[in-house]
Amino acid sequence: MPTPTGTTPRRPLQSLVATLAALLPLLAALLVTAPTAAARAEAADVVPTATLTEVTDFGANPSNLRMYVYVPDNVTADPAVLVAVHWCTGSGPDMYNGTEYDTLADQYGFIVLYPSVTRSSKCFDVSSPQALKRGGGSDPVGIKSMIDWVTRTYDADESRVFATGISSGAMMTNVLLGDYPDVFAAGAAFSGVPFGCFATTDGSEWNSACANGTVTHTPQEWGDQVRGAYPGYTGPRPRMQLWHGTEDDVLRYPNFGEMIKQWTNVQGVSQTPAATDTPQSGWTRTRYGGTGDRAPVEAISLQGVGHNLYGYGMAARVLTFFGLDSGGPAPQPQPGACKVTATTNAWSTGLTASLTLTNTSTTAINGWQLGFTLPAGQTITNGWGATYTPASGAVTATNAAYNAALAPGASVSVGYQANHTGNSAAPGAFTLGGTACTVG
Repeated sequence: MPTPTGTTPRRPLQSLVATLAALLPLLAALLVTAPTAAARAEAADVVPTATLTEVTDFGANPSNLRMYVYVPDNVTADPAVLVAVHWCTGSGPDMYNGTEYDTLADQYGFIVLYPSVTRSSKCFDVSSPQALKRGGGSDPVGIKSMIDWVTRTYDADESRVFATGISSGAMMTNVLLGDYPDVFAAGAAFSGVPFGCFATTDGSEWNSACANGTVTHTPQEWGDQVRGAYPGYTGPRPRMQLWHGTEDDVLRYPNFGEMIKQWTNVQGVSQTPAATDTPQSGWTRTRYGGTGDRAPVEAISLQGVGHNLYGYGMAARVLTFFGLDSGGPAPQPQPGACKVTATTNAWSTGLTASLTLTNTSTTAINGWQLGFTLPAGQTITNGWGATYTPASGAVTATNAAYNAALAPGASVSVGYQANHTGNSAAPGAFTLGGTACTVG
């Protein structure tokens, strides 16, 4: 399996291919052989005695999933919960053996939950109408029951529930965050597809058009699919981290861009990256709606890497995005309260606008994006204090390097010059990271 430069493969997985010769070619194509470490205990201070345990009778389970849980010896009070979802032809124990989340749980005290498929394909249901609706049935309902069992049994922190998965598990991560936005704080999907992309109505588990990367939608259309899974929900949405190899020949690379379109729209942030860097050779990381480790959307593209991209050390980056490597709760990337004052000074066909953004929350901002809609007929020709994209319609103003930080109570003034065709009014509404600001 190809692994990115700088990663170290773990010990081989326990054999899981004894019966693969009899499986359909489709299912064989989706096999992900995840690397394992030579010694799991080396990353922990002490050799753990905790083991993977199967739980039965955990609640509603319409698709007969099996539940496995790993509770570290040093589990914290009010622990976080990480749902780790396996690939096609895999299992919960395979995900346990093939990733280092349990070793990291030993370090940081969170609980890891491993759902396991029992249907013959060993693929999660990410395509049926039941799966793509909150409480609709199938695998998401069973996984939600597992989470409820863990939070009850261990008094877990319901505000710190996370999901991650590989291949079929990555697709399920997208589905879980769409179906249950009130349950999950964030997700991380390795080699997946957008929520709803794999949808079928004929009972098939496979959608060739989606797998081949030929299903495309506008950001709004993708976002509407997520919002349609839980109509009427208006609360905060989970943050999303996306990983994809440019040479993925199973769930092809265009799906990466479609997922970015979907989750930036769901988060209400610009598709223009707020930050771009190269954390490792061959990797390109873009962050949307924020510049820090816990931006609303983070996407990592791996040049020249195929479908089986998961490598040792990636889980630690997932934990950083989730905020689990510090043992504390993951803060929201944008404050919960803001205020904007806006004035214009117009002449015959032009105007200048002055905007003052105030952080009225108790949380400091490190990187901001201010959203607003220009009145019809206005087009921005230049601006100061921020980058404005696009020039008309729904605009996002992204901070400059020198004014990215806003302490609680602090303000920043920016502005732009625009042409107009008669309406020279200032925008009437503003959002900061998807949160509506007071205007005054």
